[in-house]
Order: sequence, then structure tokens, then C-alpha cells
Amino acid sequence: MDTILTLLENDATLSAEQLAIMCNKEAGDIKKAIATYEKDGVIVGYKTMIDWDKTDREYVSALIEVKITPQMDRGFDRVAEKIYSYPEVQSLYLMSGGYDLCVQIEGKTMKEVAYFVAGKLATIEEVVSTATHFVLRKYKDKGVVYGIEEIDERGNCN
Repeated sequence: MDTILTLLENDATLSAEQLAIMCNKEAGDIKKAIATYEKDGVIVGYKTMIDWDKTDREYVSALIEVKITPQMDRGFDRVAEKIYSYPEVQSLYLMSGGYDLCVQIEGKTMKEVAYFVAGKLATIEEVVSTATHFVLRKYKDKGVVYGIEEIDERGNCN
């Protein structure tokens, strides 16, 4: 059933009937499998990927390296919970290497991102330091290439 997960990860709009044909299964079995994956937390959500640069929405995306002092009884979890509860936070990862957490946030302006870092993130007691990197252009995200026109077999752009 890993095939179902891979297909859904690449295109969450596929119906159970389409998945059944692709997997040579019954639609009812596919529906049951998806329901089980959702119940067990294997499937945690469905998202539409949008190239916001092609809209009039103004926003700034940033990746923030965060060094923290882990808690005696909960390691990095308590600080991570505090950080991911902020609505600005899009993603949060525990990292190996030179810093502990990678925080991806979005704001309307660079100033708004700076205020988030200075007023919310840096004020958390366990935060030792931060380094903010602004995303200038998104080329590829979650396997999807942005901003490049596809060329069909005849050499025509689609």
C-alpha cells in the first residue's frame, strides 16, 4: 500500500477510483486504506502547492537557524512546541550540525519577519542564538519545480 501513499503525495486530488485503477485494487479497499492512514496519523494532511510569485500576494519567506539549550526532561520538544505554535511558522525541523532547529516562516515584509525573530523567537529563554536567511527565489519545493515552462515532445511550450 506504499504505492497509494506515493501517488497521493504526488497528487492529493486523485480519487479512490483513480487510485484503484492505478494500483489494480478495488475502490472500496483504497478508501479503507486511506481512512486507516488518516486515523493512524500516517497521512497528516493535504496541501495545495501554489506559486505565490505568480499572484499579487506580497510576502517574504525566511529560514531561521536556531541554537537552543535543550531541556533536562524533554530535550528539544518543549521549545519546538512553543515555536511551532506561532502562526507565522510554516515548518520546523530538528537538525544535525551547527544549529538545532530550522524554522521556516512567512511574513508580509522583511521587517515583520525581523520583529518575529526579535520579539518572539529570541525572547524564548532556551534560545541561544538565531541566524535569519531570506528566501530570494524558490526553484523547487517538495519535488515541484517553480517558474519553468514545460516543453512538450514537439518542442512547444505548454
